[in-house]
Amino acid sequence: MESFSRRTLLGAAATAAASAVFTDPAHAQFVWQKRDWHSEEFEKLVSSPRRIKLVIHAKPIDGGRFLNNARSGLNGFRYGHGVPLEQVQLVVATNGPANMVNYDDEAWRKYRIGEFTQVQDPKTGEPALRNIFHPKKGRYSSEDPSSDDSLYQDPSVEALQGRGVRFVSCHTATEEAARALVKQNNLAADPEDVTRDLMSHALPGVILVPALTAALAILQSDGHYGYMSA
Repeated sequence: MESFSRRTLLGAAATAAASAVFTDPAHAQFVWQKRDWHSEEFEKLVSSPRRIKLVIHAKPIDGGRFLNNARSGLNGFRYGHGVPLEQVQLVVATNGPANMVNYDDEAWRKYRIGEFTQVQDPKTGEPALRNIFHPKKGRYSSEDPSSDDSLYQDPSVEALQGRGVRFVSCHTATEEAARALVKQNNLAADPEDVTRDLMSHALPGVILVPALTAALAILQSDGHYGYMSA
């Protein structure tokens, strides 16, 4: 990972998130106020006393590469550097198409999210009608961290959450996705209704934040998190 100043990192994060916001400037975005969301879990992340804190920022879905980055990071800390995982806090923060990994199978089926994200289901070869990135492999037959049959080689959202990774979902990105999904699926529904419906299908444990640009800046400035762009 290249070395950048904190100012450079904050600027890069803001530019990346802002590029999505202004893709279609004719459409206003519903802006969350402080009263509109539950900030307690996010504040716990910011104030975490853990020794090593890293946020992995993902915008392209790119086959879930950012999930592999989180998996390899956990393994590197634990086995490569001997850092106990109770001293590590990883956060996967998503906007753009990557934000859709935070939503359940019903949302993927209902809104044809696989078509929207250009994600194919390996079982069917067709656009995914389920969140292929969420479910863990199942029962693991090995404790060897190098084995494909172990927890340590499972990059699914569920497996990573079980190892302490927190997922942060951008409300602004969900607003943008809702508008795109209304258009893609020729829906008569209001985009705000689709946004609320999507958020009702957020996976357990996912933290919804008003705008990822702001969340990234707060995690870095106030929480002293390192930053990695996936």
